[in-house]
Amino acid sequence: MKRRNLLVSLPLAGLAIGRAGAIAGTDLVRSPGDALFKERSTLEKVTLAMLAMQRATWEQGVAMQALLELGETDLVILMAKDAVLRQSEDGRLAMLGEEFALSDAASPGEAVLWAAKKTGDPVLMNGFNKLLDYLLQKAPRNKDGIIYHFTNLPQIWSDILYMLPPVLAAAGKYHEAMKQIDGTWNCLWNGDKKILSHMWDCEKQTFARKDCWGVGNGWSAAGITRVIRALPDSMQAEKEKLSAYAKAIIDGCLAHMRDDGLFHNVVDDPRSFVETNLAQMLAYSIYRGIRGGWIDRRYREKADRMRAAAHGKVDGLGLVQGVCGSPEFDHPGTATEGQVFYILMEVAHDALGR
Repeated sequence: MKRRNLLVSLPLAGLAIGRAGAIAGTDLVRSPGDALFKERSTLEKVTLAMLAMQRATWEQGVAMQALLELGETDLVILMAKDAVLRQSEDGRLAMLGEEFALSDAASPGEAVLWAAKKTGDPVLMNGFNKLLDYLLQKAPRNKDGIIYHFTNLPQIWSDILYMLPPVLAAAGKYHEAMKQIDGTWNCLWNGDKKILSHMWDCEKQTFARKDCWGVGNGWSAAGITRVIRALPDSMQAEKEKLSAYAKAIIDGCLAHMRDDGLFHNVVDDPRSFVETNLAQMLAYSIYRGIRGGWIDRRYREKADRMRAAAHGKVDGLGLVQGVCGSPEFDHPGTATEGQVFYILMEVAHDALGR
């Protein structure tokens, strides 16, 4: 797949984006019924829909990561500037929509760091350094040094594994990234079910939510996958440990995959609704794992089946339907992360090739 920058074809009258061969310099596209909209690829539509969504802290961060992996560098820089503009005094990025966000507010970090290095902008670099100082020195954590998901609750959630360790690894804090992954894993791994439970309360020493949330397992698999890619070759033992974690999550989830390539919202509970995003998250992780050499190519068939199922959930507007729906994530609907992982899945698929 050839990549073009989304902003290269930004005429005064409207936005024309896409792969090689996409239409540039066109008039404003007024509705999905227009021929020009119909000629856009599904990936283009999904990306536009993502950019149109209102975004809370973590949603800005994960959208930035999707654009970074897609190669949309100008958009990453623009979004990084706004993430720093909305930085809290203590260093948390993109603070919009969640007053107590902690690990979620770290999720823009890798893209902000990339943008700072790319542009040489001291404002961006200062913003990243403030975030890193907060994470390393100030963020509330348990007695073992494992950072909480929120500033106001002593809880560790599976979401953390995507939001926080990849940022630490991108900053070269490899051992701290490993520490956070190990500590989170020790809290949440459900040995009976061979997948991760969702929430652990460090004060009560019990699960705040023991359910094996599908998207939580997807966040974890994808986040660990990103850290594996970020670790230097000299940390081969750590890469192997993380690969074992990621494969355990993938295998545990695949044991519950439906015939249609999708999963239930609570992975092992068929009474919960059928959900789209876990399939995208696992497909992304598998494609990256095969390319990275840490997962067997035999997983490709499962990833391709999940990818095909996700393709079938994209509507004419480019909205990925049936994911855990914003804003409460307790029903099938649409959400920024549903768009994000369609993009990440496609990038990883194309990078792997045939």
